[in-house]
Amino acid sequence: MLELHCHTTYSDGTLTPTELVNAAIARKVQALAITDHDTMGGWDEAFAAAIDQLEIVPGLELSTVCNDRSLHILGFYPDRDLLSAPLNERLEGRKRRSQKIVEKLADLGYPVELPEMGESMAPGRPHIATAMVRAGYVESSREAFDRFLGDDKPAYVHYEKFDSEDGIELLRACKAVPVWAHPCLFRGGYVEEILPQLVEAGLMGIEVFHPSHTLRQVARLEALCEEYQLLMTGGSDYHGPNLETKRADYSSLNSLHLSLDLLEPIKQAASQQRSLKA
Repeated sequence: MLELHCHTTYSDGTLTPTELVNAAIARKVQALAITDHDTMGGWDEAFAAAIDQLEIVPGLELSTVCNDRSLHILGFYPDRDLLSAPLNERLEGRKRRSQKIVEKLADLGYPVELPEMGESMAPGRPHIATAMVRAGYVESSREAFDRFLGDDKPAYVHYEKFDSEDGIELLRACKAVPVWAHPCLFRGGYVEEILPQLVEAGLMGIEVFHPSHTLRQVARLEALCEEYQLLMTGGSDYHGPNLETKRADYSSLNSLHLSLDLLEPIKQAASQQRSLKA
C-alpha cells in the first residue's frame, strides 16, 4: 500500500503526475511519493490529481557522486522554498550533461536532438535513448544504453561533481529526510564501507526494499539500519510503462506490497527536521 520511489515525466518517467496518481489508485496504493530526479516540478499536479483518494509524499531523488560513481539520495518532505534555488542549479547541471552527451553522439555519427522539456523538468539519458530509437540508430533504449549511454560507454558523461555528503547536508539544511536510494546498486564500493561517511554527513535512512535487492541483501540492510539507527524505506522505483512496447503495464507499481507502517517514522523524522532552527 506504500510507494516511496516513483518517477514521472518531470524526470525520466513515462507517466505524467496525474497518470501516475491514477495508476497508483488503481493499484491500491494509499501513500505515493513523487521522487523525480533533481526536481520538485511534479508535486503540484500530483497533489491536485490525488485530491482525497491517496496521500502524496513530496520528495525527490538527488543525483550525487561518491568515489566517482553515481549515488542517489532520496529526500522526503523537503522545504520547497529552501531547496528551490540550489535544486535549480542541479537541474542546469543535468541539462549541461545531457547536451554534452548529445555532442558526443554527434561526434560518433549519431546526431539527435534533446526533446523540448518544461522549465522544471530534468533531462536525462533515458530521454536521449528514446531519441536514438526514434532516429532509427538503435532498436530499443536498452540497446542505446548497452552500446552508447551506459557507464563507461562511448557517449557517457559523468555527473557534474556534487559529493554525496554535500547532497545529504543540503537536504538536511532544507528540512528533508535523506535516504540512500537502492544502495546495493552502487558501484563505487561496499555498502558497509560507504555507509559510515554518509551517516556522519547526516543520512537518516536506507532504501531497504527495492526490486533489485535480493532477500539476503534486504536482511543485510535491515541489520545496518538497526546498527546505525536508520529509517527503513522502500519502493518499486517505478518509471511507468515502456512506451516502446506500447503496453500500458502497471504491474510493477506497488509490486513490493509495503506496509504503511514504514511511513509514520519518516513523518516523525520530517516533523523533527522542521522543528530544528535554521
